[in-house]
Amino acid sequence: MRVAINEFMSLDGVVQAPGGPEEDTDGGFAHGGWSQAFFDPETVGGAFDEALRSADALLFGRRTWQTMAAAWPDRGGEPFADRMNSIRKYVVSGTLKDDELTWDNTVRIPGGEAVARVRDLRATEGGDLLVMGSPTLARTLLAAGLADELRLMIMPVLLGGGKTIFPADGGKRTFELVSTVTSGAGVHVCTYRAAAER
Repeated sequence: MRVAINEFMSLDGVVQAPGGPEEDTDGGFAHGGWSQAFFDPETVGGAFDEALRSADALLFGRRTWQTMAAAWPDRGGEPFADRMNSIRKYVVSGTLKDDELTWDNTVRIPGGEAVARVRDLRATEGGDLLVMGSPTLARTLLAAGLADELRLMIMPVLLGGGKTIFPADGGKRTFELVSTVTSGAGVHVCTYRAAAER
């Protein structure tokens, strides 16, 4: 399986709380829902449709899983929602209990086992293991060299601070741009794949 990370991202690299004001206010973040003004069903929505079609499973951090688990089960009846609800899901958490995994087809990965378990999953046959949001998990996977693809929806806005997916460990990691599309609202959907060091 390939690990593919999909993120809404500001021009200054922030991925925190793109969906709504109460999604993630850590650090006093006050711009929740910032991506909404730039979302369009064709380009940005189409990128998520394509990513989900290529996925055999979803991988989330706890906070993103809880947000998704609260939203998607009531949205059945359309292909994207039905796929979100039926696909296998992994959530990395040291605090969630198994009886809290109310979203169908969810398996918990203990926090301390995340890198080893993702490495094992990556070694199996199958489609993509798709990460949506989950900045702490995405940063961990990038730092461990386990991210095969980044699909960044870079939106024309500066947020002045917030969570990012980029490791701050001084390590160099090389990616190659394999596709880019620009929406009418100025969103660049850029797909990068891990490449040999240059």
